[in-house]
Amino acid sequence: MSELTKTIRRSVLKIEADKHNWEEDEIVTEYPLTIFLGDEEFATIVCTPADLEEMVIGFLAAEGAIQSYAEIKQLTIDEAQGFAYVDLHKETILSQSFYSKRRITSCCGKSRQSFYFFSDARTAKPVAGTATATPAACIQLMKELQASSSIHKQTGGVHNAALCTSDSVLLQYSDIGRHNALDKIYGYCLRENITTADKILVFSGRISSEVLLKAAKIGAGIILSKSAPTDLALQLADELNITAVGFVRNNKMNVYTQAERIILS
Repeated sequence: MSELTKTIRRSVLKIEADKHNWEEDEIVTEYPLTIFLGDEEFATIVCTPADLEEMVIGFLAAEGAIQSYAEIKQLTIDEAQGFAYVDLHKETILSQSFYSKRRITSCCGKSRQSFYFFSDARTAKPVAGTATATPAACIQLMKELQASSSIHKQTGGVHNAALCTSDSVLLQYSDIGRHNALDKIYGYCLRENITTADKILVFSGRISSEVLLKAAKIGAGIILSKSAPTDLALQLADELNITAVGFVRNNKMNVYTQAERIILS
């Protein structure tokens, strides 16, 4: 866990109907981290300053810079300066014709679409996921995700993601960027050699095409969200053999693709 502060306190004017008063409130920290591959600047990610090693590993794998954690010779993070230095055992196969220095924002829109298709073509493969779950298990996992995120309760300003079995949350991360939360899961799984084919991803944000591709790279066959999917995400879910489940809330859910993994009584 990073020693950097994930939230700060700030005095805010709170207004409700005809009442108002000044109160101290918790605000989530937004932190830029610049990643260097060897001597070259690779990317700047705007993120929550926690679990930075996992995020860097997962991000590099998701972008195709590495295929496994074993390819990393050394990873050093200078938290005070906001730099991550990564040395690989061999020169990365990516060239400047496909990648250039870029800033990756925390926004949940299309900030990454200008460059992710090349790496996705190399790294996103159909998932042979073996996980199954009942509707009751899906609802319970979503409840556990929401209940266990202390930073979300404090600020309301982060996305949450968890890797689960059908009956328990194994690990969970939060970040201002939904992609970052998934990269942290991916990085942890690579570093700790966690098998993912029999696991479930539970996610607080909407299922966009980018989020669906992250799930494919992680290797989980089921992704649960309390929000909506996009049409492109569902097309990709069909192609990549992923069960996409949205609107998991209030004892309801929509199963959009590969419904056979959701076991009905």
